[in-house]
Parts: sequence; C-alpha cells; structure tokens
Amino acid sequence: MKGKKRVAVDQQTKVIPIQWDATFFFERAVRSLDRFHYDKALKYFRRAVEYEPENPVNHCNMAGILSEMGNYEESNRILDWVVQELDPTMTECHFYMANNFANMEQYEAAEGSLIQYLEKDEEGQFLDEAEDMMDLLHFELERPTRLTNIKSREGLVEHDQARTLLEEGKFTEAVRILEQIIEGQPEFLAARNNLALAYYYMGMFDKAMETIQEVLQLEAGNLHALCNLAIFYQHANDEESLQPLIELLCKTVPFHQEHVFKLATTMGILGKHGAAYKHFIRLLKDSELHQDPCLYHYAAVAACNIGRWQEAERLWKQTIKLDPDSGIPHYYMDQLELLRSGEPSAQISYHYHLPFEEQFKLWEKSSDGIPDHLKRDPLVRSSFFWALRHGDQHTKLQVIQALGMIADSEVKDVLRTFLLEKDEDDYLKRIAIFVLRTIGVQEPLHVILEGKGTIIEPKRVPSRLPVWEDKWQAVVETALSSMSKQYDLVQQHDLMTLWVEFLSRVYPDVPKLTKPEGWAAALEYLTAKMHRRAISYHEVSVRYGTSIATVSKYVKTIDEVCGIKEKMKSISSVFAASELKGE
Repeated sequence: MKGKKRVAVDQQTKVIPIQWDATFFFERAVRSLDRFHYDKALKYFRRAVEYEPENPVNHCNMAGILSEMGNYEESNRILDWVVQELDPTMTECHFYMANNFANMEQYEAAEGSLIQYLEKDEEGQFLDEAEDMMDLLHFELERPTRLTNIKSREGLVEHDQARTLLEEGKFTEAVRILEQIIEGQPEFLAARNNLALAYYYMGMFDKAMETIQEVLQLEAGNLHALCNLAIFYQHANDEESLQPLIELLCKTVPFHQEHVFKLATTMGILGKHGAAYKHFIRLLKDSELHQDPCLYHYAAVAACNIGRWQEAERLWKQTIKLDPDSGIPHYYMDQLELLRSGEPSAQISYHYHLPFEEQFKLWEKSSDGIPDHLKRDPLVRSSFFWALRHGDQHTKLQVIQALGMIADSEVKDVLRTFLLEKDEDDYLKRIAIFVLRTIGVQEPLHVILEGKGTIIEPKRVPSRLPVWEDKWQAVVETALSSMSKQYDLVQQHDLMTLWVEFLSRVYPDVPKLTKPEGWAAALEYLTAKMHRRAISYHEVSVRYGTSIATVSKYVKTIDEVCGIKEKMKSISSVFAASELKGE
C-alpha cells in the first residue's frame, strides 16, 4: 500500500426525524381503522388527544372508535363533555349520542339527543339519517317524535304549513306564519311570494303590491313574483306598467313544472288565452298531472276563450270523467252551448268552482247549506273575502250570510276585522255582529258604529238604549230559536232590529213583558210580513204556544209604535210605480 494515500471518508448518517404530533397519530389511527385494528386506532386517537386536547375533532374520533367497539357509554361520556364543555358548536355530537343510545335500546334518551341535534344543527349534515332514526323511534316508542323545529330547515316546515293553510283558504292564519318567517329570514322569497298572494286573496291589495315589490328588489327575475305583479297591475288597471311585463312573460318558456303552471294560469288571468292554452296542454302531457280534473278545466277554458269550442268540449268531457260528482264541468258545458248558439252566457272562469251567484242560489235552495268540501276550497273562500272588501252592499250581505254557514276560526277573524272598517255600512256590521253571535262568539266585540268605536258585550243587542234587560233578551232568544231553521240570517237580524227599534221608541215606558212567547210570535209575524212571506196569526200562535188574541194585540202595539204597515205600503207603491215605468 506504499505510495497510496489513505483518504478518510466522513460518512455521516442522514437521520429523518419523526414529528410526533397529533397529525402523525391521526394518520396512524386512520391506517389502523382501514385494517379494522380498532385497538390500535383507539390508542393512536388517544395520543392525538394528548397532543391537541383542545381540538374537539380528536375527541369525537376517539368517541367514534369506542362506539365501533361497542363501548357506547364511554363514547357518550366523551361526546357529552365535548358539546357541554369544549365546543358547543359541535352539534353533530348530539346525533352520535342518539345513535349510541339507540344501540343501547335507550330510545327515550335517543329521542332526546336526536331532537337536540335537529333543533341546534344549522347545516343538516345528517338530516337524512336523522329522519330514518325518527322512523325507528316512532316504531319503538309507539308515538311520533316530540319534535317542534328543525334548525337546518328553519322556515321550511313553517312555510309548508302556511302553504297548506293557503290551500285550505285559511288566509289569516297563513299570513301570521308567513310574516313570522320573513321577520326571521328576510331573504326567504317563496314565503314573501305566498304572503303577497295571501294579502291579495284577503282583498288587501296595497299590502300585496308592497310585498311583491320587495321580492323583486331581492331577485329581479323571480318568475312567481313577476306573474303576481302582472295580476296586481291588471287589478289596478295600470296598463302602462302591465304591457311590457306581458311582453316579457310571453317570451318566457319555463322548464320546471311548477313554473309552467304558474305562467299558464297567469296568462289565462291576463287574457292571453292562446299562450295559456299552450302551457296547459304542455302540462297535460306530463304523466304526473294527466289525472287532474282542474288542469283539464283550465285547458278547456283557454280553448273556449280562443274559439276552439270542439277542443273545449273534449277537455270538459274529460273533466267530467275525472270528477263525475261535481256540477262544475256540467255548468261550463252548458255555458259553452250558449256560446255556440250565440246566446249570452256567464263569464268563462278559470277558477274551478261555480260563480259566486250560482253557488249562493244552490246554497239557498239546499237545507244542508254549503257543502264541506266547498267550505275548505281556497278559491271559494278567497272569493268570499274579496267580495266582502270590494263587492256592493247586496253582495256583501250575501257573503256575510255565507260566512255564517262556514263558521270556522278564519271566518270569525275576518268578521271581527270587518267590524272595525271605518267606511263599511253600519247595517252590514250589525248583521256581522249577529252572525258572530249565532256561530258562538260570545266575548266582547269591538266595532265602529256611526263613526265611533264601541264594545258590544255578550248577550247585549247593539242599540242606543242605556240598559239591556234580561227579559228583553229572552224575547229575542225565544223568537230566534223558533225561526232559525225557517228564516235566513238577514231576516232574523231584521226581527232583532225591529225589537230594538220598538224598545228604543217606548223607553223608558216599556210595557210589562209577562209573556215573552207572545211578543216573540208578534215579532216573527211582522218580520215575515216585511219580507213578503205567507204567515197567519194561527200559525205563529201554535208554534209559540200562545193565543191568537195575544199575538194580534202585540202586533198592533208594535205596529202603532214603529209604523210597519205604513212602511210596507210605501215600499209596495215604489214597486208598483217601477213596474208601470217598465223598470
């Protein structure tokens, strides 16, 4: 080796240091899980927790492994600590705990945790799974889950409820819910659109217009809002604003079924029947809708209004097949025949119900009043509420009587509101008070009469009398109990008005009312005469269990004070003069 130089080589070993942190142990835990080595995975997750004790995810991972290993109690102890002490925003822990409780067959506790998850979690990550668990708990507990709200669907449940109320014609209740939704979620546009419609159905046009403008400020191209706005413009006779909007809608070809239907009905209401017909026919080709009699009616109306009478007949015949017990398609078939023969006919309406006047004629003839299915029909109800705000006095009078036949909480709210309208006729308000009392409203009623606010106490007839005695009320109640099935509400109210007028004129010298039946019989007799109904002293005396002489005496007394016969003579003279003039 002589002559050769030895070289010392410095061979330093390269050592890659291992970073012992939470991430390292997390990755090891995941690898162990992939191999189903749960013991090792649990050990590694415990180490991850040691390195990052403030990280709630590490604790949740450890709880998850314990659950997989069947240690549900320990898993829940950790999850409960996380959500109570470490991070209350980890709402998914409640869902994990619900699963653990269910696996332990502790279903009441599982329900409690599940409800907490649904009511607190904003994201709804496990919403589908939670709904499946609700079905399980419903089965095991043999009752529905006690759930009041789903946070991730906040407003949606309530909105569905409000839409159902709209479909049932319960507009006041729907408005209350929709207003609450919008207060909490101002950008919930569907709720705003439905609120605008509810206002419109109730005849509150200004509020409807204001609400729809708010929708379009948030989303200028919202089709439902544009359609509603067009209808509102038409109602307001604002042709200048309406025409460009119609041009825009005529160019619109929506894709979604719901949008097609909305546009079709809107075009029909706007009188663009050709466009409406195309959209309705398009909908009838949808297999989900071709059994809907209403849709065939809409298409038939559109066809009729563009002169396609044969097509309209075909569509209404199909409507009859789908809805054989309804008189609605038969009525419109009759109107179609009048059109074909050149005779005048009623307006062909898109609404799938009979015109108000036709309905009222049927109800007056029927001893059963308004059928239950029509009481719930939102179009019928909205036509009532609209007519109560915008109809003439005769129509409003009919509507108040019809509402008395429906007699639900919505009707009571509407009539209470009507009593406070400053510009409404006092006579109509008194009829409304009478209707409210006859349908069971016995609390004090606030009303504006003769321009002044007043309160009508229970069992007190509206009058200027300083007192209202029980014996006077007994006469009214005796008469009304006998008349209720034979006289309409207006005639019953007129009897009450006659009694008030009599008492007001003789007060304070009111005669002794020892025989309420005789006075009640006299009031019915005079009321029948005022309404040109056939009646005799004998008939009423038998019905009230009193004598003809008593009835005759009290009739004469009331007539001398109130001048009923003279008033009737004047009315007869007016009718006779009108007939001579050919009016």
